[in-house]
Amino acid sequence: MSVPRARVVDLMKAQCKVFATTFNPERTRLGNKVLRQRLRGPAMAAYYPRKLVTIKDVKTEFGPELHTWDPKEEARFEYIEELKARGKNNPKKKSAPAAAAPVKGKKK
Repeated sequence: MSVPRARVVDLMKAQCKVFATTFNPERTRLGNKVLRQRLRGPAMAAYYPRKLVTIKDVKTEFGPELHTWDPKEEARFEYIEELKARGKNNPKKKSAPAAAAPVKGKKK
């Protein structure tokens, strides 16, 4: 003996009211499971430390009046010097303007 569908749907409606869930008799995907979850944004923002003032910010604020030393910048300069010593640095830029350079092409 089977129960009529209308009676099952009424039971589902009552069940959804009691347990505060979404009534979805067609069983379509609504994304309620995802929407009910806690938001991750505040937890992720709290995980990473807040950015403090850097040496670069102090340099831009006070300029040449204040002598500062940035270890990251110094390490970068040392690395560039090592590359130059091995001949692995950036190529030199052209010193002459483009108009002064001879035009290459077929000779007439």
